[in-house]
Amino acid sequence: MDEETRADIVGTAGIAGARITIVVSALGAGGTEHVVSLVASHWAGLGCIVTVITLEAPTSQPYYDLDPRVSLERLDLPTQKASKLRAALLVARRLHRLRSVIRRTRPDFVLSFLTRTNVLTLLATRGLPIPVIVSERNNPAVQPFGPFWKWLQLRLYPRAFALVTMTTGALDHFPPAVRRSGRVIANAVNLPAVWQKRRGNNVLTAVGRLTSQKGFDLLLEAFAKVAPEHPEWKLVIWGEGEARKELEAQRDTLGLNDRVEMPGVTARPGIWVETADAFVLSSRYEGWGIALLEAMASGVPVVSFACEWGPTDMIDHGEDGILVPNGDIDALADALSNLMGDSALRTRLAANAEASVRRYDAEHILSQWDAVAVAALEHAGARKTAVKPKVVPVSG
Repeated sequence: MDEETRADIVGTAGIAGARITIVVSALGAGGTEHVVSLVASHWAGLGCIVTVITLEAPTSQPYYDLDPRVSLERLDLPTQKASKLRAALLVARRLHRLRSVIRRTRPDFVLSFLTRTNVLTLLATRGLPIPVIVSERNNPAVQPFGPFWKWLQLRLYPRAFALVTMTTGALDHFPPAVRRSGRVIANAVNLPAVWQKRRGNNVLTAVGRLTSQKGFDLLLEAFAKVAPEHPEWKLVIWGEGEARKELEAQRDTLGLNDRVEMPGVTARPGIWVETADAFVLSSRYEGWGIALLEAMASGVPVVSFACEWGPTDMIDHGEDGILVPNGDIDALADALSNLMGDSALRTRLAANAEASVRRYDAEHILSQWDAVAVAALEHAGARKTAVKPKVVPVSG
């Protein structure tokens, strides 16, 4: 019997009342933060006592809605650039505060997200009889996080109760000692609760942090090649990040300042689906590609690099989207030109996409998280039973 089936049989009664602590670096705009808010709110709704720990300052506010029953603990030690000595001191302080909060929240299990935070959580829980689930949310083969953190990851991950990745490809990157406790859980579709289609203005949309990973520099090059052929179309890139100045300079150098908008982060999560007439994902690599999934679910035709990992899991090329070789600017330009110039193609791809991604509905994906929770709770119960002290009768 697989874990998802067992979770269904046990039902919510097997999870209700559990004490769960979730650790993530921050709760801003992003795919990981989206998943944390979804899972934490779901478990709180089942009657669990859920605490989310972040490294953020006390004044920070979540971008995504959280169930009011979820408790937030901010360690006030956000990530920042620092010298090696200062960085080491910050790590030590984070470990101390994280361990203190975890012990105070008395969780039945801990769920941690993202590599460095996972390493910190595994270090902070050493010696504590608490199962720890870690989740990788990016491509572990190419994600840059330094040789020291990589070494710690490989040493500590085998101690985790489970590793959750979003794709089989990501899980296969890890050694057998880690893979044998692995679970693959894709991101769920979670469109805005209230939205309306305001389309028809020929808006090509891209969404993501303004970083090298997202490949918006490649997208600008591709769009510049075909923009003259499609003067009625404009490109809107939603997101914020450290590459903004470089991307704006590139846009202007390419003569696209009146054809490309970069308005920042949307006022409400996912609301960009209202105005998108086509969507493009230009990432060099991905953990999944939640914006791509949202576009497909909202009936927007999509073009994507066939980067690892995520897009090739979601898209059946030519049926519900278009895949092009990863990093091939000319191929991306041709695909965009075909899509922008063919309304019948857009209509067909959009309809097929909306139907195909129903397999990623929130109910189904959350049941998989429930299955991992049930397994962790069973493990925690077994450990408590195993270490339960013997009662020795005292003779009178």
